[in-house]
Amino acid sequence: MAVKAGALRFNTDSNKLELYDGNQWTQIVATSPEAQTGGARGVFDASSGNLDYINISTTGDAIDFGDAQPDSRTTTCSCSSRTRGLFMGGKSPETANIFQVTIASTGSVTDFNGDLVIARRNAGGAGNQTRGLALGGWGPTYAPGTGEISEIDYVTIASNGNAQSFGDLIELKEFTASFASQTRAVVAGGVAHPGVTVNTIEFVTISTQGDGADFGDLLESQNASAGCSNSVRGIHWGGRTTPSPATFTTNMDYITLATLGNSINFGDHTATGYLPGSCASSTRAVFAGGYEPSAPSSTDRIEYVQIMSLGDTIDFGDLTQAKRRFPGLSNGHGGL
Repeated sequence: MAVKAGALRFNTDSNKLELYDGNQWTQIVATSPEAQTGGARGVFDASSGNLDYINISTTGDAIDFGDAQPDSRTTTCSCSSRTRGLFMGGKSPETANIFQVTIASTGSVTDFNGDLVIARRNAGGAGNQTRGLALGGWGPTYAPGTGEISEIDYVTIASNGNAQSFGDLIELKEFTASFASQTRAVVAGGVAHPGVTVNTIEFVTISTQGDGADFGDLLESQNASAGCSNSVRGIHWGGRTTPSPATFTTNMDYITLATLGNSINFGDHTATGYLPGSCASSTRAVFAGGYEPSAPSSTDRIEYVQIMSLGDTIDFGDLTQAKRRFPGLSNGHGGL
């Protein structure tokens, strides 16, 4: 018998009540980041040392959250629900390990007691309240002689355990920017096999399993950039336009997540570097750290934009230390 809109069920995987909206089951959320932390909280990983956190609705310097993963990994990817954040994969060398934090509290990362299907670095990370995805990346044991991979893995964020295979991206690629709505996960740009910087945008439907589908194109080919979103709009923060010799852009563009089509110019960011961390609330997109080739060094800069407006980034504050090649996550992003 067909399920009617308005039907309720209890999801035994996530231990949450769900409502059928006529197209899919969506989780009934009884809490909010405001109730948990006094506002949406962003947490930034690190290759070593400490994690940082910020209250996204304010401005100011980041605060120490706890110790980062114990194996000094870089280029991990991340996803989060309203309560839990996951840091997946990375280089130490390439690993399949997953670590977790409880966003509303502070403290060091702990083991998720599960692994990705494929060890990788430089993957895109996105998800909704229930599922977290690792999309693409670079995994030498998966495709000898190629490096870039197309594999998409998923985990149930509330349940510890190993990831499962979701499908494949259209291209074998790494260094993408990623973000999500409650229904879609999107990856934009990146380095596609064999080492070509691309402007392509792909998406998948998070609640299903399957391969990536074409969304549109970025304004220019970019890699090692960053992305985050609210439930309506995804913001793409520019990075490298070519990998070697490296050239860079300060351009930001955006897409409307529920539609298909090419990105639109949003404004410019202050830095001219690449590989920052990012996180979002329902109103703000925040970008932190990264590598400044003009210095050349990592930076501690944090900047933000109002997602539903257009314009250049505004200074937010500083991280507790300069860092790059790390992800960010929040308990108020567009997938929740």
